[in-house]
Amino acid sequence: MPGPLDGIRVVELGFWVAAPSCAAILRDWGAEVTKVEPPNGDPFRGLFASTLGVAAPLNPPFEVDNRGKRSVVLNLENEEGRAIARKLIDQADVVVTNLRPQALEAHGLDYDTVSKDNPRLVYAHLTGYGPDGPNRNRAAYDIGAFWSRAGVASSLTPEGTPIPQQRGGMGDHMTGMGGAGAISAALLSRERTGKGQRVAVSLVRTGVFMMGWDVSLALRLKVPVVAYDREHAVNPIINCFQSKDERWFWLLLLQADRHWPDLLRAIDREDLLTDERFADITVRREHGPELVAELDAVFATKSLDEWGEIFDAHNVWFAPVNSINDVVDDPVVHEAGVFRDVEGPDGPVPFIATPADFDGTPVGPQGLAPELGQHTEEVLLELGYDWDQIIPLKENGAIP
Repeated sequence: MPGPLDGIRVVELGFWVAAPSCAAILRDWGAEVTKVEPPNGDPFRGLFASTLGVAAPLNPPFEVDNRGKRSVVLNLENEEGRAIARKLIDQADVVVTNLRPQALEAHGLDYDTVSKDNPRLVYAHLTGYGPDGPNRNRAAYDIGAFWSRAGVASSLTPEGTPIPQQRGGMGDHMTGMGGAGAISAALLSRERTGKGQRVAVSLVRTGVFMMGWDVSLALRLKVPVVAYDREHAVNPIINCFQSKDERWFWLLLLQADRHWPDLLRAIDREDLLTDERFADITVRREHGPELVAELDAVFATKSLDEWGEIFDAHNVWFAPVNSINDVVDDPVVHEAGVFRDVEGPDGPVPFIATPADFDGTPVGPQGLAPELGQHTEEVLLELGYDWDQIIPLKENGAIP
């Protein structure tokens, strides 16, 4: 059964992660996605090997954001290459791009230009700081606009400790999900009005929205918002602890006074019920370091597997702190449908599913990532070019 976006044609003018991840979600949801790349390809194709410092037979991060697409190579510095791109866009329902406005305008591929010939077009522009303001052309990446400027990094850094490193694509993937949602809403609007529109999603707004609880405190109450460590958590029992086998886990006891008796029964420390330092959430917060020390001593007596059985038996909510390698092997993660297989030339290839499921229109990865330019001639033939026209395009450098 086709996905909910079956029949929707998407042209991706994107590098790196934000726009490609957005288009990958649309592809998983059933859209046809044509990825337009320059002659030397999306630079993300080659980044992985240089980051590892060794040759690699494949590029899994690139595959995550480009599976199931078709790749067309066009030289946008060439007039005929630009003409092909415009023909693609004229027949598209959606454009997804994270190129900076100055580059799009220089090539005549900005929304104002292309929408004149395709007024039903939904044009999704994913940027660092928005496509219209004074910082519209400022270089960002998610580590700049999302992780750094939006306050994410500082919120995870207790005073006196170094800023942690962001893992690749965190803010980009969140922005890509926001872009996919915005595109879907704009397509629904088009069904009602017959008109397309530009939608814009920025890394900085995604980051600030993600940090919305903290930012709203500073915005509305003007209070200082600072990071804290586990000894000074706002609620010491929604916190991380370590078991005897040195595995970390997180207690999830958000309703502190409700869950406090269950926790003490589970760990056989009901004597703490009458300890005035821990009588309710207010004083437990004031005596956070002492309470964390008490719990650390208890949790160091059993393995996490032992504690897990005890917690489940006593309705104590928790989750293990998985390493990335743990995630791949965690049965709970697998049961949640996180991984899907795609048929490859040598058998099934495991992929990470995008986050949404549709009961009536099942979705999932639609194929492997394309080779650079794999579908160039195929797409040109679909656009109405014949081989007598394609050969001169190669000769003048419009296509490889």
